[in-house]
This record gives sequence, structure tokens and C-alpha cells, in this order.
Amino acid sequence: MRAAFFQEMGKPLLVGSMADPTPEADEVIIGVGRAGICGSDLHITQYGAVATGTVLGHEFAGEIVALGREVKGDWRVGDRVTALPIHACCHCDACDMDLPALCSQVQFTGTQANRPGAYAEFVVARASMLQRLPSGVSIDEGGMIEPLAVAYHAVEMGAIKKGEGVLVIGAGPIGAAVTLFARLAGAAHVVVSEPAVTRRTLATELGATATIDPKAEDVATRFRALTGSSPHVVFECVGIPGLIQQAIQLAGVRGRVVVAGVCFGEDSITPLVGFSKEVSIQFAQCYTERDFEQVIDLIARGEAKVTPMHTQTVGFAQLPETFEALRTATGQCKVLIDPTRA
Repeated sequence: MRAAFFQEMGKPLLVGSMADPTPEADEVIIGVGRAGICGSDLHITQYGAVATGTVLGHEFAGEIVALGREVKGDWRVGDRVTALPIHACCHCDACDMDLPALCSQVQFTGTQANRPGAYAEFVVARASMLQRLPSGVSIDEGGMIEPLAVAYHAVEMGAIKKGEGVLVIGAGPIGAAVTLFARLAGAAHVVVSEPAVTRRTLATELGATATIDPKAEDVATRFRALTGSSPHVVFECVGIPGLIQQAIQLAGVRGRVVVAGVCFGEDSITPLVGFSKEVSIQFAQCYTERDFEQVIDLIARGEAKVTPMHTQTVGFAQLPETFEALRTATGQCKVLIDPTRA
């Protein structure tokens, strides 16, 4: 099968071929219809946190093409599916709590050489992690379920109460989706702080009640002018040093800060700022099976309209150049790969 391989920092992905995968007893093989390019893919390759030869890609949807001999449930070849890209140990504390994404030995598809991802024609998934795509969910939407579930999970962790004011820092794919789900959760105000005008426009399409250009306006002052108070919940969706501290400063009295941005470097905070307001800080690492189910259901019922997030689809020929361009691009949101294209 065709696949795109990570070479090394500073070099573009290399499109080549590898053997078609075969399923272990509890696995299925999915013919990839769409795969998403994730910001974490860009980060792990930038920081050298992935081995040479790794096939990236943990966001995907497609059709089952083969099943392992011990696969349970009503699964058939041809079923349209996505899956949590998780391979957990099934016997640690997190697994016992039914939180496989927090497994102490978890392996994510597309982040290690021995777990090839969906920048390929086929990808392996644990049968226990499968999620069916109903007719009301397109293949493009299916390819975005994983990052949407990340955002849905973050909003759940924020425990938004009806009528509260929410500030979202960053309108990349996660911040954009957090905006959508925060509105669906009942927030009266969802204000997005984002320097890129194209992303501010996207946030508005997804339900933001207002946007702020943090390079041109003071975020705290503008948020209060728009809503009448400081934020009840602040979602940090960028993942660069300094933003957790900024989120704590911006949060109101007994406000909640949800950290959804993945920072690969060291960071520091001034605890007294949070202490003085009794701010709660919640890290939102991933998702659960229920998060996937809820996102799929919201899309199928037409309540979550996620199409504006999808800004481009590329084939293998465009993939290496597009991947590198996304390191600095601000006009894109979710770029999908179609492995059937040249």
C-alpha cells in the first residue's frame, strides 16, 4: 500500500510503499477514506518525538476491509467506521476506570513506528475502539471525529453552566470545535481570542458571539466590555508557553481554566494569581468512547454543523508540501487526506 513516512526534522514526508497490514485477533483493517492532519503531528515531528520511518495519522475514517478472528460484535466488511486510535494495556488504573486514553502504557496509532497511522491506504484499529458512522455523517465529517471529540471532551471538563461566559484562546481546529460545543453546552457568550482574521471568521461561523484580535486589543478589557464580566471558563487551545498563566489571569473569581493545547516545552505559572481568585485548572488530554459517540450523534442529528472546519483535501502528491506549509499557515483549519487521490 502507499503511505507517507516521516524522515527526520527539517525534511518533508516521503511518499512510498509498505506491506498491507493484516489484523491481529482483536483488530480490524480499515480502508482509509479520509485522514486528518493534526497539530500534534506537526509538533511531534518538529521536536523529534517520533522515529524515522513512522507513518503518522491518528484521525481517520473509512470502511472495514478485514477482521481479526476474535473480533466481537456486529461488525462486517464494508461497514463505515472511525475509531479511537488507542492501543491500551487493559490492566492499569486508567484502564480499570475505563479511561484507555490515559493508560500508563498507551500507544496511539500514528505516533510510533510499530503503530503505523492513517497517512496510508489502510490502517489498523482495535475492534473494541470502533465507532460506527451512521448515514447522516459524511466521510469528511468522519475524518474529523477524533479532533472534534478532543474538543467535546474539553468542553465537558469545563462543566459550562447555562448562561456563563466563555473565552476561547486560539481558533485552530481544537479551539474552533470548542467554540461550537461551548455554544451547544449553553454558554451565553463564547468569545474567541485569535490573531488570524480568517480563523476569527471561522469561529464566528461556528457560533462565537464575538472575537478579539489579541494583537490589537486588550483581551480582558474587551471581554468585559462584550459580556459584562470576566470569563467563567477559559479554554487554552494553543499550547505554547505562557498561555496557561495568561488564562489564569483572564479567568474570573472561581473561574475554570481548561488546558486543551498541547505544550511540548517547559512552562511556568505564578500560583498566587490563581490562588487569589480560587481558579481551578483542568487539563483535558484526550477523550473517551462516550465523547466519540456524542460527537457522532450531534453531527448525525444536524445539531453540530462542522463543515466550515474542513478547509482542504489533498492526495499523496500534495501531502508533503501541504504538511510543511501547515507549520506556519493561519488560513487553514482542518486539512484532510484522501488516500485514493494521486
